[in-house]
Amino acid sequence: MSVATAHSASAVPPADETPATGGVPAQDEGIWVEPGATEADARSDEARDEGPSDTPTGLVPAQTPGDATAATTAPDAEGGEGAEDVVDEQVARDARDFGVYARTGGWAFALKVARSVRPGGELPGETVKVSAKRFAELAGCSAERVMRYYKAWDRAADDGMVPHFEALAPGAEIDLPDSDVWLSYYSSRSSATTDRGTAITAAAEAEGIRPTKALEVAENPTALRAAILADPSTAQAARTALLDRLKEDPSLQTELARDIARTEELKKAVASETQAATRIGYVRQIVENGQVKTPAGQVIDAPAELRAEAERHLSLIDELDDDEDTGEWATEAYDTVKELVVQTVESNPELRVQERRTKFYSSLQKATKVFEELTLDDAVDLDAIYEDDMLQRLEELQEALHTCIAALRKASPGD
Repeated sequence: MSVATAHSASAVPPADETPATGGVPAQDEGIWVEPGATEADARSDEARDEGPSDTPTGLVPAQTPGDATAATTAPDAEGGEGAEDVVDEQVARDARDFGVYARTGGWAFALKVARSVRPGGELPGETVKVSAKRFAELAGCSAERVMRYYKAWDRAADDGMVPHFEALAPGAEIDLPDSDVWLSYYSSRSSATTDRGTAITAAAEAEGIRPTKALEVAENPTALRAAILADPSTAQAARTALLDRLKEDPSLQTELARDIARTEELKKAVASETQAATRIGYVRQIVENGQVKTPAGQVIDAPAELRAEAERHLSLIDELDDDEDTGEWATEAYDTVKELVVQTVESNPELRVQERRTKFYSSLQKATKVFEELTLDDAVDLDAIYEDDMLQRLEELQEALHTCIAALRKASPGD
């Protein structure tokens, strides 16, 4: 929508718009409210920018007792057709200002800045425009706030949305962009100009939300914590965002892993989920590769019956919602498949013999490794470490080895 050139489209009537200061909006224009912000946001932002102030806020200043009251007629909905009410001029001005803001949003105020604040490169004597600092003094707000509107207009001018500052004279009226375009150029928070703010703004735009909302959250982590603690849906959103961040932040990965390791409840939860994931992976391996590992560790081709049962259990697990516990489902699938694997081995004489052979070799390798690690090289004085049961247990082990060796010799084809 546009402001047009009619005086009713101005946020403040022309009589107040061009005082003797050279086309600068008079001080009675007051401090405008941030576009898109609530009253609480505006008060908070104002307190942060200017601190305590006696300057009245709002679009239209209060009328002094000496001001005349103009009569504006309007139909009276309750008085029947043709009835008229006398509307106070201040009410009419508020309505007009509201209409302008509804159509143009912050553009109406940015225009006042753009046509009255001296752009860079122009000297004071070359134009009747004033500096951002002087404009802020006249408006009763901070220069920082004025510059946010100035920079928003500058970005829009670079995109061809509005004229550049040099093309605007004090009091000039132009067609303004729609109000919904304003927020894509304006940020009401000073943190948006920092590297951190720029990154947050970019992320917010990528998510399709207003950068001001994301910046506000970033500036108030205590409020974010309160929302996470109180609201499950907020906690879920935070969890999802944190997981996305972990993929590209090694430092955060380390810190989170350390926190989990130091928290007993989290350690147990991680162990439980790890076990469930391992069991699901065992079942999935059967479905996807058609092979299965026996209890002794040999890999065999899975029979069709085994694969069908594994696929049935896996489909049930895959249908679970993300927030559902997979522990019981994983345990049931794993136990069922393991039992079928045992039955498969026992029902096949060749597999049964190979399973026992594999199990024997596995135990022998473990025992060999353990015994090889048993050394007295570090003992300076054997008397210092000697215990009676050490010798006794080694002698028992020696007897067991002799028995095992004898049994194997009897089974040897050469004997």
